[in-house]
Amino acid sequence: MSDEDLEIDLDDLSRRMDGALASLKHEFSSLRTGRASASMVEPVMVDAYGAMTPINQVGTVNVPEPRMVTINVWDKSLVNKVEKAIMESGLGINPQTNGTIIMLPIPELNEERRRELTKVAAQYAEHARVAIRNVRRDGMDQVKKAKAAGMSEDDQKLWESEVQELTDGAIAKVDKALDVKQQEIMQV
Repeated sequence: MSDEDLEIDLDDLSRRMDGALASLKHEFSSLRTGRASASMVEPVMVDAYGAMTPINQVGTVNVPEPRMVTINVWDKSLVNKVEKAIMESGLGINPQTNGTIIMLPIPELNEERRRELTKVAAQYAEHARVAIRNVRRDGMDQVKKAKAAGMSEDDQKLWESEVQELTDGAIAKVDKALDVKQQEIMQV
């Protein structure tokens, strides 16, 4: 077996860890900080036509004013499902329906709600950490397979430390992003 067969694809592992971080930042963009934004409803999934569908694929999301998001649902039969999905999403917004238009008035954030949102942000960060650790596990499995295929113990230790270094760096980025988001949420 050649040395190339024993190489671990660190670029792939790094790309997958960066994907978890990008997903986290996308989820963070949905957490509101007191201003209306179309991205805050992006993670909301609606049970439409027997499949979980992103809210922006069942209607048009608009921000007509700083404290209001509107969703113009294209199919009238989905209005109740969209409304239910918003209420169950944890956004803390009570939708108001007017025909096929669902209005989401964004209330001022009180201290209690800010604390709840920081907990939600922490949950998102933990999901990202789990995803990164899963990528780490895959990398460590690759190292074990390479060792079984004839990799030396010194090379095994080197690759394991490389994978661990990548993991530590990615988790540090998650922690930093979480800290920034929590400060942003708690800012009055």
